[in-house]
Amino acid sequence: ARPYPNAPRTLDLDLLLAADASGMLCLQSAELTLPHPRMHLRAFVLAPLAEIAPGLDVPGRGSVATLLAGCAGQRIERAGAVPLPAPAGEDR
Repeated sequence: ARPYPNAPRTLDLDLLLAADASGMLCLQSAELTLPHPRMHLRAFVLAPLAEIAPGLDVPGRGSVATLLAGCAGQRIERAGAVPLPAPAGEDR
């Protein structure tokens, strides 16, 4: 718990989507809402998601690619590629 309202967070983790064997989960409780209630409004969320799953449908909102197009006015910038470590026993 934070010591006062809007105090800095130790960790801020947003759970965007979740699925099980039957498909995407939709949940609304005091503790958690899935899918994230504002992910469809944020290019910084949708752009990386579009790279790995452009055809993914956000329940009740539409495809990631379509949602991203709706955020076209938002400026986002790629920080740069993060090099992956070489597999064990292999030099790069």
